[in-house]
Amino acid sequence: MPILSAYMVPHPPMIIPEVGKGSEAQIEETTRAYRRIAQEIAAQRPQTIIISSPHSIMYADYFHISPGRGAKGSFAAFRARSVSFTETYDTELVRAICEQAGKRDLPAGTLGERDASLDHGTMVPLYFLEEAYRLAGIPKDYQIVRIGLSGLPLTRHYELGMAIQEAVRQTGRRAVYIASGDLSHKLQNYGPYGYAPEGPEYDERIMDVCGRAAFSELFSFDETFCDKAAECGHRSFVIMAGALDGISVRAEKLSHQDVTGVGYGICIFRPGQEDESRHFLTQYLQEQEQALAARRGQEDALVRLARQTVEHYVREGSSITAPDWVTEEMKTGRAGVFVSLHEHGRLRGCIGTIQPVRSCIADEIIHNAVSAATEDPRFDPVRPEELKYLDISVDVLTKPEKINGPEDLDVKRYGVIVSCGRRRGLLLPDLDGVDTVEEQIAIARRKGGISEREPVVLERFEVIRHH
Repeated sequence: MPILSAYMVPHPPMIIPEVGKGSEAQIEETTRAYRRIAQEIAAQRPQTIIISSPHSIMYADYFHISPGRGAKGSFAAFRARSVSFTETYDTELVRAICEQAGKRDLPAGTLGERDASLDHGTMVPLYFLEEAYRLAGIPKDYQIVRIGLSGLPLTRHYELGMAIQEAVRQTGRRAVYIASGDLSHKLQNYGPYGYAPEGPEYDERIMDVCGRAAFSELFSFDETFCDKAAECGHRSFVIMAGALDGISVRAEKLSHQDVTGVGYGICIFRPGQEDESRHFLTQYLQEQEQALAARRGQEDALVRLARQTVEHYVREGSSITAPDWVTEEMKTGRAGVFVSLHEHGRLRGCIGTIQPVRSCIADEIIHNAVSAATEDPRFDPVRPEELKYLDISVDVLTKPEKINGPEDLDVKRYGVIVSCGRRRGLLLPDLDGVDTVEEQIAIARRKGGISEREPVVLERFEVIRHH
């Protein structure tokens, strides 16, 4: 049995009267929409309500699915201790989701719980559900499954949704899906996070996409753009989309408000029949593979060497020697080199040398390409199935020069090296999401473990970027 229905909802604690104490009147439109979907869910009498929440336990490389038989929570952190919840988990469906995730090699499971309490991203929708059941005189006879987001790519979130869909079918559950998540937090200057132009743009785009159930377009939201918009629920919405993969969907947009400086959007998604045209992850991966295959035909010798190195090492477990076709400059020249790997628009690995430590540029590329693919501490080693989706660039650095201060930097032209004693942090120039010299220096400080108050020596360098 497929998922009965799905919902995109926000989770502002102020919408709870005991928390808002009158301020919830500002978002009455959102409240009315919330009550409508809660009544709709109650009328369906689901056995299980699956909730993905940005405020559940979140790891960079793992999807946490809440373990055990159940959990409790309250709005005590928002000075409303009397509003509390005691929920029972659907342990059979949790096991089925974990099994299906394992079949897809998805890092997901019930390990690593740091706090068993229900989060407000889960409790806000539950508040309206319990109200609807109570007013309808229906016993609260549903269980829940609570799922956290991760720092993994959007494609993996969609895959988790597909695993959820299969688990629901396998268990025969009458289940609904609630994708909890606010929209942008940067819609108004008076809001809690201020204003950014990307904020309203994100809200307009996401409400348009979800209002049409055009889930393929969820992959087109660039990570840097989402960060600047300070969105909250995008990954939650992507999991929900995956749970509806291959099924026709009729969408209804109920409300969108931004009066508090934070976007609150509510949409209903009613599944229909199977629809082969809506296997969006398959389509997206095919498009990515074709685009990258075409781009590989335009790569210069430096990138070609980096790619050949990565592919051989990942498949064979051994490095290569410089092939005969490398250029004379690569054989004889010496320079610091950074090799960067991206997958589906996200950084997948980046390792380099500030100054040359190998005999030539070719050897520098080979060594750093292997390190970027297998030794970047921020990521797991690249897997063979990822190779066809890797976008690779090579940056050749000029010799660093000391500068007097930030006024000698240009975030687009120069990279920066920040030094304090033996600690050093480096940041390449012209990076997505780094728009000011202040940001550039701050990030380099963090990379070098240098606090904001410590005196530093600044150096700059230029790069020749090869794609």
